[in-house]
Amino acid sequence: MSKNRLRPTALAAACLLAASTTAAAQTQAPVVVATATLEKVEVSGRHYDNAIGSADAASQGTIHAELLKSRPALRPGEVLEFVPGLIVTQHSGDGKANQYFLRGFNLDHGTDFATSVNGLPVNMPSHGHGQGYSDLNFLIPELVDRIEYRKGPYFARNGNFAAAGSADIAYRSTLDEAFAALTLGQRQFQRFVGAGSTAIGGGLQLLGAVEVQHNDGPWTLPERLRKSNGVVTLSGGSKAEGWSASLMGYDAKWQSTDQVPERLISAGTYNGQPFGRFDAIDTSDGGETRRTSVSGEWHRNTGAETTTVAAYAMNYRLKLFSNFTYALERPDDGDQFSQQDSRNVYGASASHAVEHRLGGLPARSEIGLQLRHDRIRVGLYDTVERRVIGTTRDDEVRETQLGVHGQTSIELTPWLRGVVGLRADQARFKVNSLSNSANSGSASANLFSPKLSLIAGPWANTEFFFNAGRGFHSNDARGTTAAVDPRTGDAVDKVPGLVSARGMELGARTEWVPGLQSSVALWQLDFDSELVYVGDAGATEANRPSKRHGVEWNNRYVPTPWLLIDADLAWTHARFANFDAAGNRIPNAVDKVASMAVTVRELGPWSASLQWRYLGSGALIEDNSVRSRSSLTTNLRVSRKLWDKAELTMDVFNLTNRKLNDIEYFYESQLPGEAALVADRHVHPAEPRTVRVTLKMGF
Repeated sequence: MSKNRLRPTALAAACLLAASTTAAAQTQAPVVVATATLEKVEVSGRHYDNAIGSADAASQGTIHAELLKSRPALRPGEVLEFVPGLIVTQHSGDGKANQYFLRGFNLDHGTDFATSVNGLPVNMPSHGHGQGYSDLNFLIPELVDRIEYRKGPYFARNGNFAAAGSADIAYRSTLDEAFAALTLGQRQFQRFVGAGSTAIGGGLQLLGAVEVQHNDGPWTLPERLRKSNGVVTLSGGSKAEGWSASLMGYDAKWQSTDQVPERLISAGTYNGQPFGRFDAIDTSDGGETRRTSVSGEWHRNTGAETTTVAAYAMNYRLKLFSNFTYALERPDDGDQFSQQDSRNVYGASASHAVEHRLGGLPARSEIGLQLRHDRIRVGLYDTVERRVIGTTRDDEVRETQLGVHGQTSIELTPWLRGVVGLRADQARFKVNSLSNSANSGSASANLFSPKLSLIAGPWANTEFFFNAGRGFHSNDARGTTAAVDPRTGDAVDKVPGLVSARGMELGARTEWVPGLQSSVALWQLDFDSELVYVGDAGATEANRPSKRHGVEWNNRYVPTPWLLIDADLAWTHARFANFDAAGNRIPNAVDKVASMAVTVRELGPWSASLQWRYLGSGALIEDNSVRSRSSLTTNLRVSRKLWDKAELTMDVFNLTNRKLNDIEYFYESQLPGEAALVADRHVHPAEPRTVRVTLKMGF
């Protein structure tokens, strides 16, 4: 289960540079590490950049904006579904962070999948709703230039929350033309987005974008999502040497229909009134959030050396009101609670890479530093209709994360390349518990993470990969200093600040068949502990060690210039590593996910895409006696150019109008009037068939 939201108000100001670093190189003339210079298939140029010689792992790649235009997305976070094997759903209001499924993880709202947008980290440590909470609702898909994704803990640059994978979403700093787009859809969906860029003299470029949105959704209780969003970017220089600075602001408010017990849906009535899949139990659930940031980056690439420096400052707020157990704890008032998070975040990074020779062999080395500091006020409160009636916990948290990494890539032979990396991370936590001084204190943790990759080939347009490494996620700072349970007062054990994971992968990528780019990866990932902070209870629970392994098969096929076929399949085996009488299944670890899309491009004025997305079944409790139901969703997009700078697009979500669930849980709850608690399946339905039409005009 998960929770959180955003919204903007004050503009944070400031941020700037960090220091550059230099790496010593040998005195020979710099030499570029040789990589295969094979011609890319056409799919790479316009949609993907995953060709032979472009990656260090079979599960690494880049997605370009051209592909994002071809398929519909019900929510902004669904752009991550272009990452092969990743599924995005929702279990509450659309102002809240999504649920992410990847490699046998229900990533809750983001733990173990690190995400950044326009250089800003999205995951929030020690968050009120869950560790690593990752709210992508501030994303403006029309501004995305590319998505660079990696899976597994094999990359020295990636630190906290990146054990299962990571995605860096890069925004454009200029646009080919200004545009305005208006989308209207069923159930009061209205969205306007406008953006443009212009040269303002002195080699400077100014980009601005604004988005506003309203949506009620299919819910009996209208969602009344109201979202406003804006980006301003000033940039100068060139790709070889330049800089950019961005100001971003986002604000959202909503009412939410959370998951409901199946016994109530089956009964069909509640308090003497009809009750269906889209009805709500606590009609005051919902939230509000904002996120405001200022960021900047500078880069220089001389061919032999590359230096980057970046910094950011962010102000974030969330108030979330939820009720998942209804009247289990407080029969008279109901079980609604509020998770609140208010923080300022400051960060900087710097890296320097140089091409040189090592033992006479061509090599490239990089060193880098990442620093982040969060100043947080986070609390959990009992509420009735959003009115606070009691405090479970209220804490001031200071959390600092420092990471240093180094990596060297060396061409061992014309057909074998090696990459060796090492990452050192330190986390410092300081908690001042305003509700119970026994939970105050300080803690720290350190971790070294070695990385190794070997890339062999190409032979017959095919290359092979071996990857291994250690990764980690941090735990909630409050768990590192906890002495007593905030609700019961019972003594509790402290948790480690950093939890280690070890991963390994064997992979291959081929372009042997003309027009077809195919990759396969066999992977394994072991966690020392799946410790998570449970925001609903205000306590840290220590889950057992876990082991996951699986296989991914990804395909991109362009048989003709106007036709693109994508097909991805992922299978995962996820288990707790030690014995327990309760069972060894990891709840909500989905066994299979798959997607397929057929895209027709620019057949005269027409373009179209048909996509199928499959989310498999998974155990809901450790003994596997209750499982979630699989779902198959079909989405359609049809576009027609009206004239040179005008395009009309129709999106149809859940084309076949299947009765599906976005998420399912199994836990105990008690409805008002029930004599005792009931263990039951709780579901949040997927939206029924939904039609939206967009008119986009260029200027």
